[in-house]
Amino acid sequence: MAEALSFDAGTFTVGAHIEARATHPVAANKVFLMQHERSWTYRQFRDESVRTAHLFLRRLGNIDDAKPGHVAMIMENHLELLSIYGGCAYGGLTLFGVNTGLRGEVLSGVLNQSRARVLVVDERFLSEVERVRSDLKHIAPENILVLRTQGGSVPANSDLAACLDREVGPASKSMDAPSVDVMPTTNLMVIYTSGTTGLPKGINNNHMKLCAVGMVVSSNMGLGQDAVGYGCMPLFHSNSMFVGLMPAFWVGGSMGLRERFSASQFVPDVLKYGVTYWNYVGEPVHYVLAAIEKQYDGDEARIAAEVTNNPKNHMRYACGNGAAPPDIDKFVKWLGLEDMFELYGSTEAAISTFRRKGDPRGSVGEVTDAAVKILGPDGKECEPAQLGADGKLLNYDRCVGEICRVADDTSLFQGYFDNAKANSEKYRDGIYHSGDLGHILVQEGKRFLYFDGRTDDWIRKDGENFSAGQVGRIISEHDDIALAVAYGVPCAVSDELVMAALKMRDGATFDPKAFFDWCEAQVTGASMDRKWFPDFVTIVDDFEYTQTQKVLVRNYKKVHFDLKRQAPGTKIYWRERGDKSFKPLTASDYERLRKEFAEREKLDLLDR
Repeated sequence: MAEALSFDAGTFTVGAHIEARATHPVAANKVFLMQHERSWTYRQFRDESVRTAHLFLRRLGNIDDAKPGHVAMIMENHLELLSIYGGCAYGGLTLFGVNTGLRGEVLSGVLNQSRARVLVVDERFLSEVERVRSDLKHIAPENILVLRTQGGSVPANSDLAACLDREVGPASKSMDAPSVDVMPTTNLMVIYTSGTTGLPKGINNNHMKLCAVGMVVSSNMGLGQDAVGYGCMPLFHSNSMFVGLMPAFWVGGSMGLRERFSASQFVPDVLKYGVTYWNYVGEPVHYVLAAIEKQYDGDEARIAAEVTNNPKNHMRYACGNGAAPPDIDKFVKWLGLEDMFELYGSTEAAISTFRRKGDPRGSVGEVTDAAVKILGPDGKECEPAQLGADGKLLNYDRCVGEICRVADDTSLFQGYFDNAKANSEKYRDGIYHSGDLGHILVQEGKRFLYFDGRTDDWIRKDGENFSAGQVGRIISEHDDIALAVAYGVPCAVSDELVMAALKMRDGATFDPKAFFDWCEAQVTGASMDRKWFPDFVTIVDDFEYTQTQKVLVRNYKKVHFDLKRQAPGTKIYWRERGDKSFKPLTASDYERLRKEFAEREKLDLLDR
């Protein structure tokens, strides 16, 4: 493996590091970004970023507290997304990476809360922006710029490429960077997670943090200048920015892009771009394996010849979270990897671990920060895990608690954007609360972390955290439903699935097909993200409540969809991939699910 290139940027700002690579004798003319038949060298990336910076500064005009230098984007993965990122870096601006799955009031609410005054939208999502255009408080119509990706008709005054050419200059012209004082502490990118109430929460990420994660992750994976990442996970998400883009950028490597994840195109892209490492979240690993198995009819000899030992296959590492141990084993074998790093972390980046070869199976790596502790509901530290001969936890109730960090500082967590309430909830009384459940296993004096799911107010699906309360509130808007609560339940291949408990209105009955269609309508035409679509539904006569009249969600989460632990007469419905209606969960269905969990060494998740 080639060594990483060394760059003298003089400061920890992303713009300075782009400049250092664009003027480096080796890196300047090296291809940095690839997408289909397009590519940019580091110098071209620099020039496109500088052009974009000048356009944004021109459109924003005077920048002060009342008129902040905020830019929002709603985009799939394109070269231009990264010139927007680089442009904000050069311009001292803050980029808000809005989730492309947001719709309706949630979308307009996020854009308004960001106070962005320029919006760049992928043509693919332009219709969603048009639906809420009249609700946008800070973005003038002329500052909605469109990246043409669908071959449609876009007015010249809204066409991003045309505006760059007309207002700044052609791509062939290399310009001086704008004269803006940018500091390492300047907030560069707000990346969204989801809170337990209302709108998604934006997490501040300054230049120093983004440079630091690139440096640390690339070092942990041992990346060199020959590293080629593969960006098919969304670049508005921290996984792709922290684990994909910035490590490749840091060592002077390259990155191939695909607009969105495609299981069938994964191997062709890996071979085409010469990918050496991939950042992932959960289920895509399973989907890639399924696509390979389908293409080669499970023939191990053909997979070995055409994938594993293909001379164009240079893939060595994968790094992410949420993959099942058997999937990790198979992925390493079929793709011919040296290692597959499971990690624990979040966009906040206050707590992180990195699983290495030889670490205990199923763990997410060693906890090296002494301030990281597992705390019980009483605030006391939980005891280390004790395992039986069969590997099962003997002291679950005493070892599993919330993953916290007890310290006077918040590590790399730089707070939520314009959300003092969320900051005080996340870090209070000297404790950073992750909202994740976990336990620690001590082996040979080392503490290894295991992720045990989310607390009641959160669901983690496909690598994204979102509010169970928000999902429940949307479902409760159904005319026939008096009240709904949502919660995460075990998933055999990744993090969690979504389950909803519904109390029907008097005289109403549950119609599986009609409810499925209603949820689909919320996804395509309202405010529900596709990931929020329930996977399981149970119907209740009434809910169990606390003394303060809060639903006891934990009781439903504990029995999840286990038919053997339900109250007599309880009905559970579910859907599988490709279904067009919910259907009753039968005893044979549940046994089939148990078998799948067992095959993926996750049966303990069902039996806790």
